[in-house]
Amino acid sequence: MFQVAAVQMTPIMNDVEANLKRGVHFAHKALEENVDLLVFPELWTTGYYLSRKSFEKLAEKPDGKTVSTFKEIAKKGDVSIVCPFVLEEEGKIYIAAAVIDHDGEVRGVVKKSLLWGREQQIFDASDMEYPTFDSKVGKIGILICYEMEFPETSRLLTLEGAELIVCPSVWSMSASHRWDIQLPARALDNTVFVLGVNTVGNNTCGKSRLISPMGDELAEASSKKEELLIRAIDMETLNWARDEVPYLEDYKKKLTPGDQKIPTPIW
Repeated sequence: MFQVAAVQMTPIMNDVEANLKRGVHFAHKALEENVDLLVFPELWTTGYYLSRKSFEKLAEKPDGKTVSTFKEIAKKGDVSIVCPFVLEEEGKIYIAAAVIDHDGEVRGVVKKSLLWGREQQIFDASDMEYPTFDSKVGKIGILICYEMEFPETSRLLTLEGAELIVCPSVWSMSASHRWDIQLPARALDNTVFVLGVNTVGNNTCGKSRLISPMGDELAEASSKKEELLIRAIDMETLNWARDEVPYLEDYKKKLTPGDQKIPTPIW
Protein backbone atom coordinates (compact mmCIF):
# COMPACT_ATOMS: atom_id res chain seq x y z
CA MET A 1 0.00 0.00 0.00
CA PHE A 2 1.17 3.52 -0.82
CA GLN A 3 -0.11 6.95 0.13
CA VAL A 4 -0.44 9.48 -2.69
CA ALA A 5 -1.22 13.16 -2.18
CA ALA A 6 -2.49 15.89 -4.49
CA VAL A 7 -1.93 19.53 -3.54
CA GLN A 8 -4.97 21.43 -4.80
CA MET A 9 -4.19 25.12 -4.36
CA THR A 10 -5.01 28.57 -5.71
CA PRO A 11 -1.81 30.15 -7.02
CA ILE A 12 -1.12 33.80 -6.33
CA MET A 13 -0.51 35.37 -9.72
CA ASN A 14 3.07 36.44 -10.45
CA ASP A 15 4.36 35.65 -6.94
CA VAL A 16 6.69 32.64 -6.95
CA GLU A 17 8.00 33.33 -3.45
CA ALA A 18 4.55 33.33 -1.87
CA ASN A 19 3.44 30.23 -3.78
CA LEU A 20 6.64 28.41 -2.93
CA LYS A 21 6.15 29.17 0.77
CA ARG A 22 2.59 27.83 0.63
CA GLY A 23 3.72 24.78 -1.32
CA VAL A 24 6.27 23.96 1.38
CA HIS A 25 3.49 24.27 3.97
CA PHE A 26 1.33 21.77 2.07
CA ALA A 27 4.31 19.44 1.71
CA HIS A 28 4.95 19.41 5.44
CA LYS A 29 1.28 18.67 6.10
CA ALA A 30 1.48 15.76 3.66
CA LEU A 31 4.59 14.39 5.31
CA GLU A 32 2.73 14.29 8.61
CA GLU A 33 0.49 11.71 6.91
CA ASN A 34 3.48 9.65 5.71
CA VAL A 35 2.74 10.08 2.01
CA ASP A 36 4.90 8.28 -0.54
CA LEU A 37 4.11 10.49 -3.57
CA LEU A 38 3.30 14.21 -3.52
CA VAL A 39 2.07 16.02 -6.65
CA PHE A 40 1.54 19.74 -7.29
CA PRO A 41 -0.64 21.24 -10.06
CA GLU A 42 0.51 22.80 -13.32
CA LEU A 43 1.96 26.35 -13.07
CA TRP A 44 1.32 26.43 -9.32
CA THR A 45 4.35 28.65 -8.63
CA THR A 46 3.34 31.41 -11.05
CA GLY A 47 -0.35 31.28 -11.80
CA TYR A 48 -1.75 30.78 -15.29
CA TYR A 49 -2.98 34.12 -16.65
CA LEU A 50 0.32 35.88 -17.31
CA SER A 51 2.05 37.18 -20.43
CA ARG A 52 5.03 35.53 -22.09
CA LYS A 53 7.19 38.37 -20.83
CA SER A 54 6.09 37.68 -17.26
CA PHE A 55 6.70 33.96 -17.61
CA GLU A 56 10.16 34.64 -19.05
CA LYS A 57 11.02 36.58 -15.89
CA LEU A 58 9.71 33.81 -13.64
CA ALA A 59 11.21 30.85 -15.53
CA GLU A 60 13.83 28.71 -13.79
CA LYS A 61 16.48 26.14 -14.53
CA PRO A 62 16.11 22.59 -13.19
CA ASP A 63 18.57 23.52 -10.44
CA GLY A 64 16.65 26.68 -9.55
CA LYS A 65 15.05 27.51 -6.22
CA THR A 66 11.75 25.66 -6.75
CA VAL A 67 13.19 22.27 -7.67
CA SER A 68 16.09 22.60 -5.21
CA THR A 69 13.65 23.30 -2.38
CA PHE A 70 11.66 20.17 -3.09
CA LYS A 71 14.74 18.03 -3.59
CA GLU A 72 15.55 18.72 0.04
CA ILE A 73 12.00 17.98 1.16
CA ALA A 74 11.96 14.73 -0.84
CA LYS A 75 15.20 13.54 0.73
CA LYS A 76 14.32 14.52 4.29
CA GLY A 77 10.76 13.25 4.02
CA ASP A 78 11.52 10.06 2.06
CA VAL A 79 8.86 11.04 -0.49
CA SER A 80 8.72 11.14 -4.29
CA ILE A 81 7.53 14.51 -5.64
CA VAL A 82 6.20 15.72 -8.99
CA CYS A 83 6.97 19.44 -9.01
CA PRO A 84 5.76 21.49 -11.99
CA PHE A 85 7.55 24.75 -12.79
CA VAL A 86 8.24 27.12 -15.69
CA LEU A 87 11.44 25.97 -17.37
CA GLU A 88 13.89 28.18 -19.25
CA GLU A 89 16.11 26.25 -21.65
CA GLU A 90 18.24 27.71 -24.44
CA GLY A 91 16.10 30.82 -24.77
CA LYS A 92 12.82 28.88 -24.79
CA ILE A 93 10.25 28.58 -22.03
CA TYR A 94 8.26 25.46 -21.28
CA ILE A 95 5.54 24.31 -18.95
CA ALA A 96 7.49 21.57 -17.18
CA ALA A 97 7.52 19.19 -14.23
CA ALA A 98 10.47 17.76 -12.33
CA VAL A 99 10.23 14.18 -11.11
CA ILE A 100 12.10 13.98 -7.81
CA ASP A 101 12.60 10.59 -6.19
CA HIS A 102 12.60 9.95 -2.46
CA ASP A 103 16.41 10.12 -2.32
CA GLY A 104 16.23 13.76 -3.39
CA GLU A 105 17.54 13.14 -6.90
CA VAL A 106 15.81 14.46 -10.01
CA ARG A 107 14.96 11.48 -12.21
CA GLY A 108 13.94 13.70 -15.09
CA VAL A 109 12.14 16.82 -16.27
CA VAL A 110 9.16 16.51 -18.62
CA LYS A 111 8.10 19.40 -20.86
CA LYS A 112 4.55 19.90 -22.09
CA SER A 113 4.20 18.86 -25.72
CA LEU A 114 0.57 19.74 -26.46
CA LEU A 115 -0.40 23.33 -25.69
CA TRP A 116 -3.95 24.53 -25.16
CA GLY A 117 -5.27 27.77 -26.66
CA ARG A 118 -3.37 30.85 -25.49
CA GLU A 119 -0.48 28.68 -24.31
CA GLN A 120 0.57 28.35 -27.95
CA GLN A 121 1.40 32.07 -28.07
CA ILE A 122 3.26 32.02 -24.76
CA PHE A 123 5.17 28.78 -24.33
CA ASP A 124 7.29 26.53 -26.50
CA ALA A 125 6.12 22.97 -27.13
CA SER A 126 8.46 20.07 -26.51
CA ASP A 127 8.90 16.98 -28.65
CA MET A 128 6.17 14.41 -28.17
CA GLU A 129 8.08 12.07 -25.90
CA TYR A 130 6.43 10.42 -22.91
CA PRO A 131 8.95 8.69 -20.63
CA THR A 132 8.19 6.81 -17.44
CA PHE A 133 10.05 7.17 -14.16
CA ASP A 134 10.72 4.91 -11.21
CA SER A 135 9.35 6.35 -7.97
CA LYS A 136 8.62 5.22 -4.45
CA VAL A 137 5.15 4.11 -5.56
CA GLY A 138 6.26 2.33 -8.73
CA LYS A 139 6.60 3.40 -12.35
CA ILE A 140 4.86 6.69 -13.10
CA GLY A 141 4.18 8.75 -16.20
CA ILE A 142 3.39 12.47 -16.40
CA LEU A 143 0.82 14.10 -18.67
CA ILE A 144 0.45 17.84 -18.18
CA CYS A 145 -3.16 19.01 -18.45
CA TYR A 146 -4.16 19.09 -22.15
CA GLU A 147 -1.90 16.10 -22.89
CA MET A 148 -4.39 13.95 -20.96
CA GLU A 149 -7.13 14.79 -23.44
CA PHE A 150 -5.53 12.65 -26.15
CA PRO A 151 -5.92 8.89 -25.67
CA GLU A 152 -2.66 8.12 -27.46
CA THR A 153 -0.43 9.75 -24.84
CA SER A 154 -1.65 7.61 -21.95
CA ARG A 155 -1.45 4.49 -24.12
CA LEU A 156 2.18 5.22 -24.95
CA LEU A 157 2.98 5.67 -21.26
CA THR A 158 1.24 2.40 -20.44
CA LEU A 159 3.22 0.55 -23.08
CA GLU A 160 6.35 1.95 -21.43
CA GLY A 161 5.27 0.36 -18.16
CA ALA A 162 3.41 3.16 -16.36
CA GLU A 163 1.35 1.96 -13.41
CA LEU A 164 0.22 5.43 -12.32
CA ILE A 165 -0.29 8.41 -14.64
CA VAL A 166 -0.09 11.79 -12.95
CA CYS A 167 -1.82 14.78 -14.53
CA PRO A 168 -0.83 18.20 -13.09
CA SER A 169 -3.38 20.66 -14.48
CA VAL A 170 -4.97 24.06 -14.71
CA TRP A 171 -8.36 22.75 -15.82
CA SER A 172 -11.08 25.35 -16.38
CA MET A 173 -14.62 25.53 -15.07
CA SER A 174 -16.03 25.37 -18.60
CA ALA A 175 -14.16 22.10 -19.24
CA SER A 176 -15.17 20.49 -15.95
CA HIS A 177 -17.28 17.86 -17.72
CA ARG A 178 -14.24 16.75 -19.73
CA TRP A 179 -12.26 16.35 -16.51
CA ASP A 180 -15.06 14.13 -15.21
CA ILE A 181 -15.03 11.95 -18.33
CA GLN A 182 -11.48 11.81 -19.59
CA LEU A 183 -9.55 10.87 -16.46
CA PRO A 184 -11.65 7.76 -15.76
CA ALA A 185 -11.56 6.88 -19.47
CA ARG A 186 -7.75 7.02 -19.58
CA ALA A 187 -7.54 4.92 -16.43
CA LEU A 188 -9.90 2.21 -17.69
CA ASP A 189 -8.57 2.18 -21.25
CA ASN A 190 -5.10 1.39 -19.94
CA THR A 191 -5.93 -0.26 -16.59
CA VAL A 192 -3.71 2.21 -14.73
CA PHE A 193 -4.19 4.51 -11.77
CA VAL A 194 -4.70 8.16 -12.74
CA LEU A 195 -4.09 11.04 -10.33
CA GLY A 196 -5.39 14.38 -11.63
CA VAL A 197 -4.07 17.37 -9.67
CA ASN A 198 -5.83 20.62 -10.46
CA THR A 199 -5.73 24.20 -9.25
CA VAL A 200 -8.86 25.77 -7.79
CA GLY A 201 -10.23 29.31 -8.09
CA ASN A 202 -9.24 31.69 -10.90
CA ASN A 203 -11.81 30.01 -13.18
CA THR A 204 -10.49 26.48 -12.58
CA CYS A 205 -12.70 23.60 -11.49
CA GLY A 206 -10.65 21.98 -8.74
CA LYS A 207 -11.88 18.41 -8.20
CA SER A 208 -8.42 16.85 -7.99
CA ARG A 209 -9.09 13.15 -8.14
CA LEU A 210 -7.67 9.66 -7.95
CA ILE A 211 -9.07 7.07 -10.36
CA SER A 212 -8.64 3.30 -10.13
CA PRO A 213 -7.48 1.05 -12.99
CA MET A 214 -11.14 0.09 -13.46
CA GLY A 215 -12.12 3.74 -13.99
CA ASP A 216 -13.70 4.14 -10.55
CA GLU A 217 -13.30 7.34 -8.54
CA LEU A 218 -11.39 6.58 -5.35
CA ALA A 219 -11.22 10.15 -4.02
CA GLU A 220 -12.10 13.65 -5.17
CA ALA A 221 -11.35 17.09 -3.74
CA SER A 222 -13.67 20.08 -3.56
CA SER A 223 -14.51 22.19 -6.60
CA LYS A 224 -14.30 25.39 -4.56
CA LYS A 225 -11.49 25.32 -2.01
CA GLU A 226 -7.86 24.47 -1.49
CA GLU A 227 -7.30 20.96 -0.24
CA LEU A 228 -4.68 18.32 0.37
CA LEU A 229 -6.17 15.14 -1.09
CA ILE A 230 -4.58 11.99 0.35
CA ARG A 231 -5.52 8.43 -0.50
CA ALA A 232 -3.92 5.00 -0.14
CA ILE A 233 -3.53 2.87 -3.24
CA ASP A 234 -2.79 -0.83 -3.56
CA MET A 235 -0.77 -1.74 -6.64
CA GLU A 236 -2.17 -5.28 -6.45
CA THR A 237 -5.41 -3.72 -7.71
CA LEU A 238 -3.64 -3.02 -10.98
CA ASN A 239 -2.85 -6.72 -11.52
CA TRP A 240 -6.43 -7.67 -10.63
CA ALA A 241 -7.86 -5.09 -13.06
CA ARG A 242 -5.64 -6.33 -15.89
CA ASP A 243 -6.83 -9.89 -15.28
CA GLU A 244 -10.45 -8.76 -15.10
CA VAL A 245 -10.29 -6.52 -18.19
CA PRO A 246 -7.48 -7.85 -20.46
CA TYR A 247 -7.18 -4.84 -22.76
CA LEU A 248 -3.39 -4.91 -22.63
CA GLU A 249 -3.12 -8.66 -23.09
CA ASP A 250 -5.31 -8.49 -26.20
CA TYR A 251 -3.76 -5.28 -27.54
CA LYS A 252 -2.25 -5.45 -31.02
CA LYS A 253 1.05 -3.65 -31.53
CA LYS A 254 0.04 -2.29 -34.91
CA LEU A 255 -2.59 -0.15 -33.16
CA THR A 256 0.12 1.79 -31.34
CA PRO A 257 0.41 5.44 -32.38
CA GLY A 258 3.67 6.22 -34.10
CA ASP A 259 3.77 3.36 -36.62
CA GLN A 260 7.24 1.81 -36.41
CA LYS A 261 8.38 3.99 -33.52
CA ILE A 262 6.61 1.90 -30.93
CA PRO A 263 7.73 0.89 -27.44
CA THR A 264 7.92 -2.76 -26.51
CA PRO A 265 4.85 -3.81 -24.52
CA ILE A 266 5.59 -4.83 -20.95
CA TRP A 267 3.65 -8.11 -21.01
